Amino acid sequence: MTIIAGVDEVGRGPLAGPVIAAAVILDPDNPISGLRDSKKLSEKKRQELSLIIHECAAGFAFGRAEVEEIDQLNILQASLLAMQRAVEGLVLQPEHALIDGNHAPALNCKVTTIIKGDDKEDAIAAASIIAKVKRDAEMLQMHDIHPQYGFDRHKGYPTKLHIQALQQYGVTEHHRRSFRPVKEILLDRQ
Repeated sequence: MTIIAGVDEVGRGPLAGPVIAAAVILDPDNPISGLRDSKKLSEKKRQELSLIIHECAAGFAFGRAEVEEIDQLNILQASLLAMQRAVEGLVLQPEHALIDGNHAPALNCKVTTIIKGDDKEDAIAAASIIAKVKRDAEMLQMHDIHPQYGFDRHKGYPTKLHIQALQQYGVTEHHRRSFRPVKEILLDRQ
């Protein structure tokens, strides 16, 4: 039987925080019901499924790209790097990786990209769920350090609240300086 890993990332769109990717190898003898794109699940359901995935998957690993890497490489390359790190972090190495989207990281196995793969493949859905739960938890920790930005509500995405906080309080070390709204605030303050 071919060992297949599903791979997805979260955090491409936010103005702050890392990109986090996950790679998941599901156990065919231990199926998990209810897997789907993490964006289509409630926060409570994501957290429940994340615990089940951690318990039932044959293997999983996380990879990340930090804000500095995002600013240095660009968001696409940083996302691919995070995915590559997730797959390389698996103890059980896959023979085939199913990647959400239409860009693939460089891997030492067969790779298939699947647009909207988190809705089509359970392993990719599982990866999207655990990556989202992990990133959201990190954004809550960031909120504890910088409560005035509202990271607990928007998780770093460019909401009206977040833009207003950036304009009022300035840019933190967690913000992506290469992203236009952040870059514009930095230029305004020069």
